[in-house]
Formats: sequence, C-alpha cells, structure tokens
Amino acid sequence: MKDKITEHSINLFEKKGFKETSIQDIVDSIGVTKGTFYYYFSSKEELLMDIHLGYINYLLEKQRNILDDNKSCKEKLFDIVYMLISNIKIQGSAAKIFFREMKNLNEERLALIVPKRDEFRLNVEKLLKDGIENGEFRADLNAHIITFGILGAANWSYQWFNPEGDSTDREVAEIFVEMILEGIQAI
Repeated sequence: MKDKITEHSINLFEKKGFKETSIQDIVDSIGVTKGTFYYYFSSKEELLMDIHLGYINYLLEKQRNILDDNKSCKEKLFDIVYMLISNIKIQGSAAKIFFREMKNLNEERLALIVPKRDEFRLNVEKLLKDGIENGEFRADLNAHIITFGILGAANWSYQWFNPEGDSTDREVAEIFVEMILEGIQAI
C-alpha cells in the first residue's frame, strides 16, 4: 500500500503540484481513508521526502555501479549520461518531482537530500578530473563548471525528452556525449 500511495502521489504532484495536492486527493485516487495514509506517512512532506530519497538513492546506486566498472572515463561519462536520460522512461515523473518540488522540503529534510545530490555531482566531477589526469580530456578544463553543464543538460531532459518520440534515449545520450566530448577530449 505504501508503494501505491507513493505512485499515486507522484502522479498527482506531477499534474497538480505538491502544494495543490491534498492528502484527500491522494486517498481519493486510491480509494482508501486518510487513516491508511497516516499509517505509512506522518505528513505530506514526509511522503515528498520519501519520493526524493527514493529517487536520489536509486541514481546514486546506478552511478556507483558505473563508476566501479573497469571502463575508460569517456565510457563511464557516456554511461552516466545515458543512465540519467534512460531513467526518464522509468522515473520521469519522480525526476520532475525531485527537481521541481525540492523547495517544499524543510531545512531538516533538505539536509538529508542535498548531500546526496552533491555526492552525485562530485562523483561526476572526480570522473572528469580522472579523465584530465589520464589524458582522455583536455588538461585546461574546469571540471567543476563542466560538471554543472553536463548535469544541467542531462537532468533538464526530463522536461522535454519523450521516450516514445523520434529519438531513443540512447540516441539522445550519444548526441549529448558527442557534444560534450568534442569540446573536452584531448586531441
């Protein structure tokens, strides 16, 4: 039931927004009582926190698997970008909630999310620095800024990428990484 509440809430938050969605809207969409909701969540904000943690923990686990692989930095960079874009098929609505509704978490809850988000970013930055050190990427790059550019492009794709559209997730990832690498790979 907890998963069902979460799934329905994600859909409602995506359509109506977090603030505009009431607990009554959530329970009505499932056909249960508020008591059922409160059995699993103490508040709507706790539910939002649960959605955020589920999303970022999933991405971090996938990223760790990629980084632990014995591939080149270029290949790992592609795999991370591809993972972020292909994840839209699986968790596109949760991605929208993660980026759009973070502002609705209090400071205490944000303190649990922000370090995880930073960990993901710093892992990409380290990957770029490793690629610079081993000669795969240009030595004059600002890995910190490049990281924000990569994540900005990949993370924003949840707004416009349609998994059922003309380009596949793999094709979009290939275009992004080619665009990135043509600007940063060593000659």
